[in-house]
Amino acid sequence: MKRIFITIAFLGLAISAAAQDVQSCRSVRLRFFSSAPLEDIEAVSTLGVSAINPATRAIYFKVPINSFQFKKKLMQEHFNENYLESDKYPYTEFKGKVLGTTDLTKDGTWPVEAEGDLQIHGVTKPYRVTGTITVTGGNLAAEAKFNVRVADHNIKIPSLVVKNIAEVVEVTMSAQYQPAVKP
Repeated sequence: MKRIFITIAFLGLAISAAAQDVQSCRSVRLRFFSSAPLEDIEAVSTLGVSAINPATRAIYFKVPINSFQFKKKLMQEHFNENYLESDKYPYTEFKGKVLGTTDLTKDGTWPVEAEGDLQIHGVTKPYRVTGTITVTGGNLAAEAKFNVRVADHNIKIPSLVVKNIAEVVEVTMSAQYQPAVKP
């Protein structure tokens, strides 16, 4: 976990010399949902971290794979051991930029798109994600929903359970940002 916070701190410095512009969230809520013919599968993590710089529009997310919680313990074991191989690929990461010209320092709710690279299971792919950023008193909150095709990230689903796991998984994210702590 310490490595995650060091990564955010480094990102903040790399994003801008004016580190006071960076906002961070240490409890990003990530949910994925798989709807398949035989079974729906849902998991949630609240241990993701994120940083955003409203001035440069750079955005970063990182979540430990083994932090996703399932309703059934066996699903969680299979997810970590067989599908996402969390010992070998412990994190999922997104590095990108919020597109457009919306002033992310002004209060309001703004529809946005972010474009960047999403790394899951050791495979990095470009993504464009739509979402909403709300600015209140200078603090940002972000929400997004997007789809991930498991085959795009080299996640193998055994033929025995192919009707239990969807080929495309819906991911929902929400984060409440606070100004980064100044050194």
